[in-house]
Amino acid sequence: MFEFVRSTGRVRAALVFAVVTVVTGCGALGATGTSTSSSGSGLEKAALKVSILPTTDLAPFWLAQDEGYFQAEGLTVESVIAASGQASLTKSISGDVDIAFSTYPPFFTARSTGAADMQLVADATSVNAKSNAIVTVPNSPVKTLTDLATAKIAITAKNTASDLLTRSVMQDHNVDFGKVKWVLVPLPGIAAALQQGQADAAYLPEPYITQAAKTAGAIPVIDINTGATQDFPLTGYGATRKWVKENPKTLAAFQRALQKATHDALFDRAKVEPLLVRFAKIDEDTAKLLTLPGYGAVLDSRRLQRVPDLLLQLGAIPSPIDVNSMIGPQAGR
Repeated sequence: MFEFVRSTGRVRAALVFAVVTVVTGCGALGATGTSTSSSGSGLEKAALKVSILPTTDLAPFWLAQDEGYFQAEGLTVESVIAASGQASLTKSISGDVDIAFSTYPPFFTARSTGAADMQLVADATSVNAKSNAIVTVPNSPVKTLTDLATAKIAITAKNTASDLLTRSVMQDHNVDFGKVKWVLVPLPGIAAALQQGQADAAYLPEPYITQAAKTAGAIPVIDINTGATQDFPLTGYGATRKWVKENPKTLAAFQRALQKATHDALFDRAKVEPLLVRFAKIDEDTAKLLTLPGYGAVLDSRRLQRVPDLLLQLGAIPSPIDVNSMIGPQAGR
């Protein structure tokens, strides 16, 4: 089981985020801590639907709802649960929701295949120390990283973050993944798949790492936060280019609320844990033990370029993608 670790680097990053939030005015805070902008007026639409996944990555989103940050910006935000990142993206493409939350790969593969012209509108999380790992169980034939070369490895789907980050870590350590048997299992079922021998190892994010440790005795083979995947961009929010063009004020209001909530989540874990219990359906003990991902809200093109570059390197997309062409306008910039 991984312990919660708050590195000095993460604290420094949080301090930088705080300075950016105040200085850029996205949003500037008054003495009471509330937004001093008049952003709530003149929105193209006040009611938003956002497709989400019930994971620890959504803590700032839930905090923005719970603390009234969306409401302060003139927004009423309804969350719609999606079965996967790809399903979330599909809801946005079809117009069932306004904004989609997902791991980053589906946004880029949609652009690559021509399935949709998506723009990234807000960051959500990055891989943090011990927040994502390849794990095994005591009775598995996998004992070391080298053993993964001939293992049955559980991932959620091909060309997802679980697939790409697992292959990248193996490649970093010169472990051939050509003979791996990939077992496709939804995240909630992976601990049972390990227990029953359907998989020898698995990629897991939190809170599933801590839950699998409790229910199946899962232990880490390697932390994903190493080598080429250290601090790797993991999840974010996107919308169709058409929606972004038609709703600039609404988007800016959403971004401001999310930025404020992300700032709070970085500095106050006590605000995050109850939300994970309520919305991600995690028990209180697990909420206290699990390692949180690295939260962020403002998109950085240099950092995000790592995602399509890895997709290209591993053959998941056929040609390069310039991230700058997919980043939408950001409040305060």
